[in-house]
Amino acid sequence: MKKKIMATLLLSTIVLTQAGNVAVVQANTDSQIAAQDAKINAITAQQQAAQEQVDALQAQVDAIVAEQAELTAENERLEAESKALSAEIERLAADIVSRDAALKEQARSAQTDGSASSYINTILDSKNIVDALSRVNAMREIVSANNRMLEQQKADKVAIEEKQKANQEAINTVEANWKKLNDAAQELKTQEAALKVAQLNLAAEKATAENEKASLLAQKAAAEEAARKAAEEQAAYEAQQAQLAQQQQQAVAAVVQTSAPAATAQSSAPATTTSTPAVSSTTQAAVATTTVASSTTTTTTTTTSNNASVAASNSSSGNTYPIGQCTWGAKQAAPWVGNYWGNANQWLYSASAAGFSTGSTPVVGAVAVWTSGAYGHVAVVTAVNGSQIQVVESNYNGNQYVGNFRGWFNPAANGVTGYIYP
Repeated sequence: MKKKIMATLLLSTIVLTQAGNVAVVQANTDSQIAAQDAKINAITAQQQAAQEQVDALQAQVDAIVAEQAELTAENERLEAESKALSAEIERLAADIVSRDAALKEQARSAQTDGSASSYINTILDSKNIVDALSRVNAMREIVSANNRMLEQQKADKVAIEEKQKANQEAINTVEANWKKLNDAAQELKTQEAALKVAQLNLAAEKATAENEKASLLAQKAAAEEAARKAAEEQAAYEAQQAQLAQQQQQAVAAVVQTSAPAATAQSSAPATTTSTPAVSSTTQAAVATTTVASSTTTTTTTTTSNNASVAASNSSSGNTYPIGQCTWGAKQAAPWVGNYWGNANQWLYSASAAGFSTGSTPVVGAVAVWTSGAYGHVAVVTAVNGSQIQVVESNYNGNQYVGNFRGWFNPAANGVTGYIYP
């Protein structure tokens, strides 16, 4: 009896123990399931956040690419417009210079021949009334033709001024667009690197196998390093742009102080010139800041330290050319230069139309013009010594401020097309 009771108690103990173990196992499983559910929910939330980051960065990249396409298309349109305007300006300039020469020749003839008395004598010498009327009509036609020529000259000068302003506006817009494109390209590189990090982060969140996730995490680390370098490059680029802007502001505020090793001034007249306009005392004083010349073929002493920033005393608001470009630099160093002469390869005929003389002989204070290339180049002559000259210029080898960057050189061998004289 006692054995049965003991056996029953032992069996009950075993059953209860096993039931307790089953309950513990069940409780642990439920806890693990709940933990797994929580992990899955957390991963899902992380994936959603990563996807949103990818989408946002992708939108930024797409916007930059679209802006680049728009700016490139606008530049193509404006450059075509500028090319057409340039051809019209060149034609008008040639007509103005030719017509101006004809009008001056007529004025000289009238002064030397006494046209008024000649006209009267022509009428008095008529054989009869019919002949006299015929001669009067002929003279009237001549006077009328001269008046039409004068009116056309005035109209062409107004037209060329309007076209020059439109051309300069197109040139400046193109230059500004290129600056935007360069900034956008740098930002695009940074955003694409960040997008790559976000994409890999999303892929890592979605990965299930440990070895695949480890590989993706390694790629993510490499992408993060690339993004860090891209951000550093953008910071360096922005610092460079800020430094360049500061150099240009200093150049605008500075007074031209140039001198060069002893050189011999050239006293010979330009080989081919049109009429030279009167130079005001203000212009002469401005040229004198870069030139000290004697009235004969004696020594001209001008010293220019290489890479020294120089600029005329006129304010930047008086210079319509794109800051940092060669045309801007020439206007800074030679304030007498016109504000709407276009690209450098348009300056010779634009200056001629404005009444300035041009030629092939270098003279201190003159503007040297290169017409080769898409836009040409201009610089201001600061010293002449035989076949060698020195100049101050901007945008030479990427230096977007005014300075003497090349020392003595032979302009003929260097491709100088001609010179504009103040």
